[in-house]
Amino acid sequence: MSELLRKPNDKTLDNGVTLLHDVTKANSNLQYVSFKTVELKSGASINECLTDLECCIVALTGKVTVSDGEQRFEGIGRRESVFEKTPTDSVYISNDKKMEIQADTDARVALCYAPSENPLPTRLIKAEDNQIEKRGKYNNQRLVHNILPDSDPTANSVLVVEVFTASGNWSSYPPHKHDQDNLPNESMLEETYYHEMNPAQGFVFQRVYTEDRSIDETMAVENKNVVLVPSGYHPVGVPDGYTSYYLNVMAGPKRVWKFHNEADHEWIIDRQ
Repeated sequence: MSELLRKPNDKTLDNGVTLLHDVTKANSNLQYVSFKTVELKSGASINECLTDLECCIVALTGKVTVSDGEQRFEGIGRRESVFEKTPTDSVYISNDKKMEIQADTDARVALCYAPSENPLPTRLIKAEDNQIEKRGKYNNQRLVHNILPDSDPTANSVLVVEVFTASGNWSSYPPHKHDQDNLPNESMLEETYYHEMNPAQGFVFQRVYTEDRSIDETMAVENKNVVLVPSGYHPVGVPDGYTSYYLNVMAGPKRVWKFHNEADHEWIIDRQ
């Protein structure tokens, strides 16, 4: 199996917590992005101390209460399935703070980490605060919820966005990359994709490849899989009959999203 594709490990912890994913610098080739997905039974909780990391906590499904030891946000989360295609609530907590997440109902939560040295205020990102975009046309249509974009200055490193791609369409397409620290033309950002499918037995194809083909992987990605993008282009193709959801986490030396389209395929932009 590709080193870039992570299947859920379904590791059951104590007290009703299931750890689906735990991507860190220690177990991946990523240096800036870390990522967890957890499922919590109602009443279950997890606690962490954020030292040199910040975290954006995304309530994927269900309702949770989030605290940093000083502030407390109760009953956040807006949907029972990500495929309701409505924005959800998130909470941003910076470094040197405690983080507690307690499930008010059965819930699935994404924890999106990036390096941080500058303590910032904890903030509730309400569903209503998400910037919503429709991108593309023809067979390149997707719905985007910008949870923590680079236009939002209230984070040090992390960028978070969720994307819905219609049946038979392509996403992160035409192929683009952001692996060069070469602003204003391109920024260097690592990325993770957390995928879900509707219906759940579906799959998508994702290719990750660099200009020199030192990375060139094409993966069949199933429900609740994670794909790592340390560098390179990373398009996603969705088969007919299925809808794709993915949550992107990005981070790098500068908190700017500036991408470069692959020259061979940039002509597709003119059709959009």
